[in-house]
Amino acid sequence: MAEDRPDLLQGTLELLVLRILALEPMHGWGISQRIQQMSRDTFRVNQGSLYPALQRMKRKGWVTSEWRVTENNRRARYYRLTTAGGKQLVAERAEWERSSAAVNWILDWTGGVA
Repeated sequence: MAEDRPDLLQGTLELLVLRILALEPMHGWGISQRIQQMSRDTFRVNQGSLYPALQRMKRKGWVTSEWRVTENNRRARYYRLTTAGGKQLVAERAEWERSSAAVNWILDWTGGVA
């Protein structure tokens, strides 16, 4: 059931949105669907979290947006990664890798000296 799937871990939404937008410009619904698809239905992004995150990233200069017509002939705001957003993606990915490695060290700890 969709209700049984976890929401994104706190602090990962912007990282994943930046990664998705590094692939191609996309509208909000498409971003949430791509995250769900690429996470193999592990993560879902609700609109109440996604759009405020996109606005924060827009204010920080990480994304820009413009109105376009979708493949279904509807108007939608498409978001695009900026150069600053690309640099932020690199920085956030490095921090994610460092943090997740530290969590794995703790989970794998056997009581010996590191």
